[in-house]
Amino acid sequence: MNHYIFAICSKKQYEMWILLFHGHSGNDAANKNKSNPNINFKLMYMKQSMKSKGFERRLLLIMWGLFLSLGAFAQQISIKGHVVDATGEPVIGASVVEGSTTNGTITDMDGNFSLKVSPKSTLTVSFIGYATQTVPVNGKTSLTITLKEDTEVLDEVVVIGYGTMKKSDLTGAISSVSSKDLMKQPSPSLGAALQGRATGLQVISSGAPGDNVSMKIRGIGSINNSDPLLVIDGVPTDVPLNMINMDDVETVDVLKDASATAIYGSRGAYGVIIITTKKGKSDVARFNFKASYGIEKAIRTLDLLDATQFASLHNEMMTANGQPQNPLFEDPTSLGRGTNWTDELFQTAATQNYSLNYSGGNDKTTYYVSAAYFNQEGIVRTTQYERYTVQFNMDTQMNNWLKMGNKLSLNHDIKQKGEYSIKNTMLALPTQAIKNDDGSWAGPVGLPMYVGDIANPIGKMMTNSTATKGFNVLGNIYAEVKPWEWLTFKTIVGVQALFWDDKGWSPKYDWQPISQPESYASRKYNKSLTLLWDNTLTFNKTFAEKHQLTVMVGSSAQTNTYEYMSGSIMGFISPTAQQLDNGTLEPTVNGNGSDWALLSYLGRVNYTYDNKYLLTATIRRDGSSRFSKQNRWSNFPSVSLAWRLSEEPFFKKSFWLSDVKIRAGYGLTGNQASVGNYAYASTIQTIQYNFNGTQVNAIAPSVMPNPNVRWEEVEQYNIGADLSLIDSRINLSLDAYIKNTNDMLVNMVVPISTGYSDINVPKINAGKMRNKGFEVSVSSRNLEGEFSWNTSLNASYNKNEIIRLNGDVPMYFDNNIHAVGRPVSSFYGYVTNGIFQTQEEVDRYAIQTQGNDPYNRTSAGDIKFKDLNNDGVINDKDRTYLGNPTPTWIFSMNNSFAWKGFDLEIFLQGAAGNKIYNANRASLEAMSVAQNQMTTVLDRWRGEGTSNSMPRAVFGDPNKNGRVSNRFIEDGKYLRLKNVTLGYTLPAAWSKKAAMSSVRFFVSGQNLLTLTRYTGLDPEISGSGNDNNVYPIARNITFGASVSF
Repeated sequence: MNHYIFAICSKKQYEMWILLFHGHSGNDAANKNKSNPNINFKLMYMKQSMKSKGFERRLLLIMWGLFLSLGAFAQQISIKGHVVDATGEPVIGASVVEGSTTNGTITDMDGNFSLKVSPKSTLTVSFIGYATQTVPVNGKTSLTITLKEDTEVLDEVVVIGYGTMKKSDLTGAISSVSSKDLMKQPSPSLGAALQGRATGLQVISSGAPGDNVSMKIRGIGSINNSDPLLVIDGVPTDVPLNMINMDDVETVDVLKDASATAIYGSRGAYGVIIITTKKGKSDVARFNFKASYGIEKAIRTLDLLDATQFASLHNEMMTANGQPQNPLFEDPTSLGRGTNWTDELFQTAATQNYSLNYSGGNDKTTYYVSAAYFNQEGIVRTTQYERYTVQFNMDTQMNNWLKMGNKLSLNHDIKQKGEYSIKNTMLALPTQAIKNDDGSWAGPVGLPMYVGDIANPIGKMMTNSTATKGFNVLGNIYAEVKPWEWLTFKTIVGVQALFWDDKGWSPKYDWQPISQPESYASRKYNKSLTLLWDNTLTFNKTFAEKHQLTVMVGSSAQTNTYEYMSGSIMGFISPTAQQLDNGTLEPTVNGNGSDWALLSYLGRVNYTYDNKYLLTATIRRDGSSRFSKQNRWSNFPSVSLAWRLSEEPFFKKSFWLSDVKIRAGYGLTGNQASVGNYAYASTIQTIQYNFNGTQVNAIAPSVMPNPNVRWEEVEQYNIGADLSLIDSRINLSLDAYIKNTNDMLVNMVVPISTGYSDINVPKINAGKMRNKGFEVSVSSRNLEGEFSWNTSLNASYNKNEIIRLNGDVPMYFDNNIHAVGRPVSSFYGYVTNGIFQTQEEVDRYAIQTQGNDPYNRTSAGDIKFKDLNNDGVINDKDRTYLGNPTPTWIFSMNNSFAWKGFDLEIFLQGAAGNKIYNANRASLEAMSVAQNQMTTVLDRWRGEGTSNSMPRAVFGDPNKNGRVSNRFIEDGKYLRLKNVTLGYTLPAAWSKKAAMSSVRFFVSGQNLLTLTRYTGLDPEISGSGNDNNVYPIARNITFGASVSF
């Protein structure tokens, strides 16, 4: 009863109710109510009349409570209001909430609202793009509220090359990812966290701890290196993204079209990713600590044959080839299930991440200092990655015209792994034990046709090891001189110093089938030093209130030196003494180095007229040491225009469409990374040759020089539009582009008669490639208020085609081909046409494998391959295009929900339009040698009509059923529940009691569900699309907390 009364009464009324209900009297009651004689009279009367009638007393008390409650409701008033913007236009869908309650509404199509509130309360009015306002009611029944535009939203800036720009003034194609977006998922690396966050950016994660991601912007731009340029705090760098502590990142800006990237000239051909780390704020000092712990497991494993099933398969395979069966397999059922090798390979792994940072400052100096530790065990035993990072950023306003600062990142990482092979582990025989009875590692003992030739994969993994240790420094010091408000000179000196060493160890062992009689150790020490000096002068002024002009000119000089030294030796007396000095046999020493330099002059003009018409023009002139003097310099211009249509007088802003900007751009960029440091000159090597029976040392050129080699040139056209819909609740960006890679570097044909190698050949500018596509980005704020719901959607389509090669001669490699008219790295092979059911069918078909030996020719149960050229013979001329390994579609959708202290993030990501060559399946369904197979072979052909897809088992595979064909080409599209994160932030009052400003707990799941038709371990395959021994992506569950002081 008391709880009910409390729900409908004020605190003072509730106290009266308790007093009456318990029949208490005294000075407290009188004092509390002496200001209201009417209530005092009622209290006295009721107390006298209720002394002897308990039931009537309680009944009257209930009526009294209801009376007081009605009085409380009667204190509310009905208020009507009108919400408009600064121009007087109604704001539709604005949130109107009474004080800190849940009592609220939204404005209608005319900006009106009606709400019952307390006369002394306040109204909080908010809407997207406008500053939130708190308005006192003060007993009024009618209000007109004018919302002002939120300058933080309107002035949101993005980082562009050598400067920043308001997002609303962009004329090029740029996508931005904020630290808020990155922090929503506890990814193992910054690269993995970027997956699906920006249109046009394809990120393929690597499952192995410490391995870097693969990134491409707007498709693959060249058959050579087409990775985007990475710029960290103004310093172009080639450090892997997993070196960076994600908690230190403020923004990531992805520059996609040539008008945005041309300012980087010869390095901006395939896009630019600009990473800006955090800096301190001058308001208050803050200390943040974050900790998380996660567990990882393999998403899926393949079903393999047990010992009984394998023995039966092996017997059938040997009989089909006329070979004697293994005597040990006479009774397959006696072997049971045997050894499960993959159970020994995979493990449940742990991931730990701890970071802390301290930031603050005053009006003159701000600082940001952080330290972090990250430890990730791999799902494959023996794999592990550790990382230690320290960041120190500082900015100081020395006086009213000079500002100085620095950004410094120190990193140390350790990557360890055993000599594992996922594929060989799956192929290991279930009939073989992992260890012998004496505890030593077992090996296949016997004839290879019976036991195979795969050395114990678990033994090699646990015994042989490699480790890489890195020590990295990345930073810059800058000075900014501003003699006048409209003129700024900035100079920045950057450094990237990378030191890493590799260590390998393999002890001697005598396992079957091949022993290693001597232990082996290797070392390699690497050093890379890059220095940068940039200078820019920027003029920025507005004329006649309508003409805004920004002009930037500058120079950039960068140089790099790389050296390495390596050695190896065998014959260690003790496995504990692994230094190279302790080896005794076959020492080797190697070493080399190279350097390059780049000098550039650059300029950019930004012009805006009346906030309607925008122009951006850039020019960069690069000179590179990688080219001969006649080809050393080149110019890279760009121009882009934008028209803010919604600012025109004839444009009528409406609820459905409130802002429109149309963009168009063109530019040239270049690529020099693939050419090598000395491609234009002769490189020499030491050789030995026989002279009159004597071995003589000599120096000879290793590769033919090409003094005419020059930049790969990328020409790009882009059109786009930015729109705000549904009264700015939905923001839509559209871009379409054509990107031509001209003068693409391809291999030269070198006759052996020249005396130069016909294998290691120079590159010439004889190719051309084209990418064209479109991108869509949508962000919507579906609900605002105490419960909020935001959605973002990205989708990108890209079509890749090789236009020209050297003489249009195809280039073959692995299971792929570069061919004119086809996408890069297309799959190439035979096309299957079912299974031969009878020998008569074989004899009537095109010749595949001829012969009189019934055991070594094409027979019933073998695969039919299509005779595409109809010449009656199946050979290399019947191979054809089998599919594109690169996705044509990449897409993602993110939904963010918040209610009171809870927040929920659901992130979906996927790809489509690509094929995968399942090379693991090509081995695990071969049924031709003594290797374990997948359970899919249980449906193999055993006689006429038994199968038309899985061939027979036959030792040696005389028909070459396992040749590259569409049998192993699979659909690579997938949709993945990439991340689900649920967090809870404690109420501020609770945190303050513990001397903390905020406390948040979270649980996050990564890679929870994958929808795909692909039958391999995981459909996320990089490179040429060959799933061959690829480290699979893991499922991760992480628990964590973040605390701020």
